[in-house]
Amino acid sequence: MKDYYKILGVGKNATEAELKKAYRKKALEYHPDRNKDNPQAEEKFKTLNEAYAVLSDKDKRRKYDLYGEEKFHQKFSQEDIFRGFDINEIFRNFGFETGRGGGFGGVGGFDDFPRGSGFGGDPFGRGGAAGGRPSAGLNGEDLEKDLSITLEEACSGTERVIEFSRTGSKEETSVKIPAGIQEGKRLRLAGKGYRSQFGGKSGDLYLKVHIREHPVFKVEDGDVVVDHEIGLTDALLGTTIEAPTLSGTKKVKIPPGTQSHSKLRLKEMGLPRGPGKGKSDQYVRIVVKLPKDLTGEQIELIKKLKLTGI
Repeated sequence: MKDYYKILGVGKNATEAELKKAYRKKALEYHPDRNKDNPQAEEKFKTLNEAYAVLSDKDKRRKYDLYGEEKFHQKFSQEDIFRGFDINEIFRNFGFETGRGGGFGGVGGFDDFPRGSGFGGDPFGRGGAAGGRPSAGLNGEDLEKDLSITLEEACSGTERVIEFSRTGSKEETSVKIPAGIQEGKRLRLAGKGYRSQFGGKSGDLYLKVHIREHPVFKVEDGDVVVDHEIGLTDALLGTTIEAPTLSGTKKVKIPPGTQSHSKLRLKEMGLPRGPGKGKSDQYVRIVVKLPKDLTGEQIELIKKLKLTGI
């Protein structure tokens, strides 16, 4: 059973000013940011918010006193309890600023608190702390983290164990990276975001994928591109090369008269496009390398070629 008066440490005849004073004192005492090594403090902080949300509202307090704790909770859901409860407004009444640096008992401004704590916005997410999606009901805010992977991992898919931090504690979780993931895409891990301080669901963790630069391959418009150098005579006469691909080497025929920086297509040898969509292409970009130093014999031969119109 929850006795909201006992939770706040006040009598049943407590005035509005006494309620505010008691709540402020205990909120400072049990705020999770000041109790990172005490997991029980977070639960006490949630209960404090709930108690003050009821007793600071004249109508809710009257009904709580009338029905008693058990019947009150049969009639009122958590969302009913916190409807209209704006902590920003409450602490402005205490004389504190709601922006960064405004001060809150020496622990920093409201923006210093974790998203989803209720400080910095309406507990229902209407104008909550910047950076996360608006919360539904009493849910915590979302958390976003960058995830760096190799091009090979993006191509074949992989599973990674990542470490992340929320409300001051470090955690690990496993995440499956699908084959063909693209730069900048986000992966959602449900319930791994900031915890709600009001008894709702935790937010989600979003992993923003960044594909590290590869020493050989480049990704251009979803296709894989690799540069390959050939000599002047091979460009003129044609040749066969072994080009690297993400799945090994492949023989590629270079036709006579190939121009420098022309691209040869290797169909569907790039990155997966998604389930049932096949793969993108790979292109071998031919770079014709001209010799810097020529022997006397080579110079004479080239002069003869020039006379033929080449």
